[in-house]
Amino acid sequence: MAVQLLTPEDMFAPVPYHHVSVSTGTRQVHVAGQIARDAEGNPVATGDLAGQVAHSLRNTARGLAGAGASFADVVRLRFFVTNWAPDMYDDFIAGIERVTDELGIPQPLPPVSAIGVDYLLEPDVLVEVEAYAVLD
Repeated sequence: MAVQLLTPEDMFAPVPYHHVSVSTGTRQVHVAGQIARDAEGNPVATGDLAGQVAHSLRNTARGLAGAGASFADVVRLRFFVTNWAPDMYDDFIAGIERVTDELGIPQPLPPVSAIGVDYLLEPDVLVEVEAYAVLD
């Protein structure tokens, strides 16, 4: 496997992700920001952060698969969340947990950043996720 996930001793814990990923492969896969849209571009899970996180991750899995990758090859996930507030954390994590087994997302997660933003593509979009993977 081209990706090793780890959390060195004395780094902030517990967190639901690893702090470090090490890749030894040569083929990089960058999945553009995925949002909660179906194949026709229709909104999915309007007003539901957990539902949008889950669907955005499903779209991310499709992008990875198209390049011959999976979440096992991911070295970093980056989430953008509109109008972030600490009380949104439980719904955010629930969305990830909803699809963890379905999509084979490693636990703990690869390194993750969750960035609060004012606005994304359209007013109904609550979250966007980018993925970076490395293949042998």
